[in-house]
Amino acid sequence: MKIKFAVFLLLQLILISCSSTISTAKKEYTLNNSKELKSNWKIHSKEWVLKNDTLTGNGSLSPWGVLVSKKQLPNNYEIDLKVNMTNSSLFEIMLNLDKGKYIRTYLYQIDQNIVIGDGVYDKKDDSYGKRGGKTLFKKPMKLENNKWYAVKIRVTNNQLYFSVDNKTYLECSLEKSNLNQKGKLGFITNGEVKIIDLTIKSL
Repeated sequence: MKIKFAVFLLLQLILISCSSTISTAKKEYTLNNSKELKSNWKIHSKEWVLKNDTLTGNGSLSPWGVLVSKKQLPNNYEIDLKVNMTNSSLFEIMLNLDKGKYIRTYLYQIDQNIVIGDGVYDKKDDSYGKRGGKTLFKKPMKLENNKWYAVKIRVTNNQLYFSVDNKTYLECSLEKSNLNQKGKLGFITNGEVKIIDLTIKSL
C-alpha cells in the first residue's frame, strides 16, 4: 500500500513538471518567488521584478512593459489579482495569447473605462498597429493612480467574465466575438504597476 501511494505521488510530481498549462495538480497556480518568475515567464521588457510578494512592472509608451507566461492557460480558468497603477494609465491582462493574437482585458485610466478588446502582439515591434487593438466592449469606471483594485477574470465554456472590485463587470462569448479560445497569459503596462495576490485556478 505504501509503495502504491509513493508511486502515485511520484506520478503527480512528474505530471506537474511536464504540464503545459499554467496550473498544478491542485488546480491552482500562484507566483511566489523571483526564480519562478524567471523560469515560468518570458520577460520581454526586462523590467518586471518580484519582491516581497509584489510583482512590479515598469513600461513606457514605447516600449510597453510586457510579461508573458511560458505555459498555456487551462481551457477553463479563473484569475484573481489586486493591481495598483502607481504611475501608469494602462494595465492590461493578455488572455489566450496565441500566434500574435490575444484577448485584451484592461483598465484604462485616460478613458475611465474597463475594456474587453481584440488584441495583436508582435514581441519584436513596439510600433502602432503591432501591439494593442480594437475595443469590443467597455464600461465606465473611475480609475485612479495609487489605488488597489481587485480584478477577477473567469473563462468557462468559452464565456468570458471580467470584473473589477466586484462592482463593474463585462462579459462576452469568445466564439461569437471571434476571440482566441486558447493560449498564454500576459501583462502589459505603459508605466509602473504593482500586482499582489495573483492566483490562476483551473476550473
